[in-house]
Amino acid sequence: MKIGKLESGQIKEQAREVLEIEAAAINNLKESIDDNFIEVVKEILSCEGRVIMTGMGKSGVIAKKLAATLASTGTPSFFLHPAEAIHGDLGMVTNQDIVIAMSNSGESEEITNILPFIKRIGAKVVAMTGGLSSTLAENSDYLLNTEIEQEACPLNLAPTASTTAALALGDALAIALLKARDFKPEDFALYHPGGSLGRKLLLTVDDVLHVRERNPVVGKNTTLKETLFKMTSSRMGAANIINSQGELVGIITDGDIRRKLDQGFDLLAKTAEEIMTKDPTQITPDKLAAEALKIMQEKEISDLPVVDENKMPLGLVNFQDLLKAGVL
Repeated sequence: MKIGKLESGQIKEQAREVLEIEAAAINNLKESIDDNFIEVVKEILSCEGRVIMTGMGKSGVIAKKLAATLASTGTPSFFLHPAEAIHGDLGMVTNQDIVIAMSNSGESEEITNILPFIKRIGAKVVAMTGGLSSTLAENSDYLLNTEIEQEACPLNLAPTASTTAALALGDALAIALLKARDFKPEDFALYHPGGSLGRKLLLTVDDVLHVRERNPVVGKNTTLKETLFKMTSSRMGAANIINSQGELVGIITDGDIRRKLDQGFDLLAKTAEEIMTKDPTQITPDKLAAEALKIMQEKEISDLPVVDENKMPLGLVNFQDLLKAGVL
């Protein structure tokens, strides 16, 4: 079947060829990771200002994405449009900053026009370019090589493999910085507080505990009848069992009761201690709610006791409460 000027089979082959060319461009970048790359990482880690990404056209689109990636992984960064820079936005640049200028050829007029002014301000300049003898390369403090053999465009004109290579190298830089900073999930969450990601990384057990603010607790010598009344009134479907010192020693759930009934126990004649699951898995309120969810999934339980540092029960975390809080 013909689609436009090509047969469907030719379209598939063309798409595969593009992917092969771009994959080769990225793969060849591994050879460009040298001491210069290490020096750029060191400069950024010691930078007291920001990392300013700049680029024109398609390089500018990649620069915007990389500025966002750097900012979200612990490196203060923003995008500076080179054409706007020459008309006043250079005031955003300080001598404490590092400017990473992106241009495949290294001769983009908008970029080369602002280089002297950036140097005069005193900011360090990192060239990310495939033009190793270009104006940009020769007037920068550091060079990150994004040279490619060919574009994926059959005319070798549209930026394709070159922008892919630049994006990949920029990501490599961002992740190297993330690792060097020992950037943790909790740090990442500070910059992503919205949506499910923020909830998973920032929500604590204490936050979820406040959803119900119920703490069904009975002594271990309490009759099962009284225990059932406590569970029903709390609407938790479970109860924490404590000793005379108020410490958690067990838990009774709806499931425990059903299993005992199946075994023919005369439950009304039993005490909580005789029915309870002893030394249940528990968690402290300062732990992440995501950790509670993981424990409950691994243990295949729907209720998890929450205790303080003295093993005194503060409440129960219910699986449904975690789901409602958006932790899953």
